[in-house]
Amino acid sequence: MNRKSVLLLIFFSISLSCTLPSVSVTTDPSQTPVAITPTDTAPPPLPTAELGLAENPLILALPPSANSQAQIDAAKLIASQFTERTGYIVVTVTSDSPAALVDALEKGNAHIVLLEPYAYELAHQKGLVKAAFAMLKDGKSKYGAQFIATRKAGFTSYFNPFNETNTLNDSSITLAQFQDKKPCWSDEASSSGYVIPLGYLNSGQVITKPAAFVEGHPSVVRALYASGICDFGATYIDARKFPSLEDEFPDLIEQVIVIWRIPEVIPYEVLAFSTNMPQPMRDLFGGIIPAILQTEDGKAAFKTAYNIEELESVNDAFYIEFRKYVEESGVELSSLLE
Repeated sequence: MNRKSVLLLIFFSISLSCTLPSVSVTTDPSQTPVAITPTDTAPPPLPTAELGLAENPLILALPPSANSQAQIDAAKLIASQFTERTGYIVVTVTSDSPAALVDALEKGNAHIVLLEPYAYELAHQKGLVKAAFAMLKDGKSKYGAQFIATRKAGFTSYFNPFNETNTLNDSSITLAQFQDKKPCWSDEASSSGYVIPLGYLNSGQVITKPAAFVEGHPSVVRALYASGICDFGATYIDARKFPSLEDEFPDLIEQVIVIWRIPEVIPYEVLAFSTNMPQPMRDLFGGIIPAILQTEDGKAAFKTAYNIEELESVNDAFYIEFRKYVEESGVELSSLLE
């Protein structure tokens, strides 16, 4: 390119720039840039108030069977006693079912609960509770079950009806005679009429024919007495003495005999604390509950709200045998909760 061409190009560029509008950008010196990192994208969550304060109270759950104002009022009295004696705020809630109660524990919406055995075991598996007290009935915290059959079925009985004790404690021997026989069970959720007896059979590797579920312990006894439905069955102790059965079949005790009794491994309800409660807090409430039960008003409140008259201090090891045979049964725990 010659000198003349270069001069023309420079002149044209200067003329063009003079015809364009000018834009000025003003920067506010008071505004400083903010560095954003991935952790700055959302504000941090507010800290949860300490458990037991008004903003985060302890929750005393009524049993699912609670359906009266009297039970609710009794639970509120217990909660007020807890607050008065510990300084922690305690409120009450109701639940629709054992499954809902376990769900409430999982969500932190229950802290002091009375659980039936299956619900306790499921909550224990999930690490949600610590056992504190076992409910006593007639002075006992556990009960057993019995295998029964008709005398004419030809099974060997390992039970002495005079002193009501087993003559042989080895269940693997006593129950082996049920191999390839047909059982009658009460119902699929019954501890003494199905789950625990099945656990004992499975523990001894006794394989039976498909069972008949006859809906009820007296029905198991009646089915055996009638013959032709099943070879053996299991019931609570002693379903043979159910009043209507004795009236209907005067010779029933003679004809339907106990083959072997399962020891007392089935617990009644358990009063448990959520694992969200710190150990010192659980210890504090564990010491206060017996004290409340010793007062007239407290005893009446526990009776009304939970049908509790007497408690025994326990820990999770108290349920080892029950847990073992529930697991041996192979029944899914969640399916046992109503």
